[in-house]
Parts: sequence; structure tokens; C-alpha cells
Amino acid sequence: MEADTPAVEVSAEDFARVEESVRLAKPVSERSAQRYYHRIRASIQAYVGKKSHAAEKPAQYLLLVPDVFILLWRLTVDSRVSAANKALLAGAIAYYILPFDLLPEAILGPIGYLDDLIVGVYTLNKVVADTNPDILREHWSGSEDVFGMLRRVLAAADSLLGRDFLRKVKKIFK
Repeated sequence: MEADTPAVEVSAEDFARVEESVRLAKPVSERSAQRYYHRIRASIQAYVGKKSHAAEKPAQYLLLVPDVFILLWRLTVDSRVSAANKALLAGAIAYYILPFDLLPEAILGPIGYLDDLIVGVYTLNKVVADTNPDILREHWSGSEDVFGMLRRVLAAADSLLGRDFLRKVKKIFK
């Protein structure tokens, strides 16, 4: 998906269906995943558009949030990805979608997606260890190289969220 893809209006019912699928461990449909992708992209683009130069650093990372989400989802439905990795990916998708996380979007707005991004990137970093890198490249819709993006986000994680949060995430993945 290109960054200039027009936003699609997402109803509360669509969002509720995605949340329910994750809660019940049912697969999220492509339609629901795409609608969620467009919803968070529109929300982040509106937020970034209103902010000044002071928000440039978080903005460059926030704009990656929808692309990382859709990559997580695409990998969960790819038959070339192992079942163990699909379980990790599903957990990261649940973290994105469910309202119970460390930086809740409902309270903080789009800036609350930074923790979702970090969890998604750590998950992808774990998955890439035993998944063909070409599979990640095939499913990545961002404008930069997927592995460059992973390195960049991992390197910036401390400054974006603080060491305490990052320590908790690292502990989960060890």
C-alpha cells in the first residue's frame, strides 16, 4: 500500500469485529485487516499533519505503524511462515488491536501507537531469524527496505519509549 492511499472510513462495528477476532483467536479477514490499516494510517496522518517540527522524530516512526501492522498480518496468513512464528505474529497483532497496552491510543491519541510499533518490530526481528528474508520483503509495503526499517526502529526504541519500557519488551522476547 502506498502512503498516499486514500483513507477508508471505518465503522465502530468493523473495528469491533477485528478486536473480537483477535480475542477469540480467529483469523482476521483481509478486509478487516485492510480497514484497520487505513484507520490507523488516517489517524496518524491527521495527527502528523497538525504537529510542528518538534514532533518530527516521533512522526517518522508513527508513519511506519500501519505498514508494520499490515506486514504482521500478511505474514500470519502466509503458508511459508512456521506455526510458531504465526503465534508470535498473532500476539503482536493482538497488542496492536486490543485497547490494553502500555501507551493506550484511546488516551494518548496516535502517539500511543509507538509501543505497538516497538512490539511489532521486536516480533518481526524474532521471526526473521528462521523465515526467508524474501518473504518479509515480498509482504512489506513501506517505502524503505524492511530490514533497514527494522534496524532503524530498534536503534531508536530507547529514545522513543524509554529504557524501562524497552527492558520489559526485551524480557518478553528472551
